[in-house]
Amino acid sequence: MQRRMGEAVARVARRVNETVESQGDTLDLADCKLVAFPAGIYKAVRSVTQGIHRISLANNELKALGARFATTFSQLRELNLEGNLLHRLPHELGSLLHLRTINLARNKFRHFPEPLAAAPALESINLEGNEITAACMLLASIPCLSGVEMKVGWFVHLL
Repeated sequence: MQRRMGEAVARVARRVNETVESQGDTLDLADCKLVAFPAGIYKAVRSVTQGIHRISLANNELKALGARFATTFSQLRELNLEGNLLHRLPHELGSLLHLRTINLARNKFRHFPEPLAAAPALESINLEGNEITAACMLLASIPCLSGVEMKVGWFVHLL
């Protein structure tokens, strides 16, 4: 078990270093067995946070995302959180002025994540495979929203 944890830590460190060294616009931490967003990453990427526009945290075991995430990555345009254990989002996510796309498929949401209603540039939300039983009226208040995917039972609804 310690060996697998060591490999996961090394994978995260390698991916963070690649982003920082290349000054890339993407931070890919998918499939890293993360149970929380590592606090050390905030320091490691501080020199390039304004240039990071895409983050993937897909297929981890995240149960929560902290407020610091949204305030640190304020230029975020795409966020992939598919395949985690999330059931809520920090309200600070709604303050991301450039967020256009968020993938929340295959998480544990029972209600529409309200912070997204405040995100002014949001165009696409994928909520497929969650436990949401009814679309909320908040969807009408999102000005740029072009497509929301929700799978309820075996139906896929495009709102």
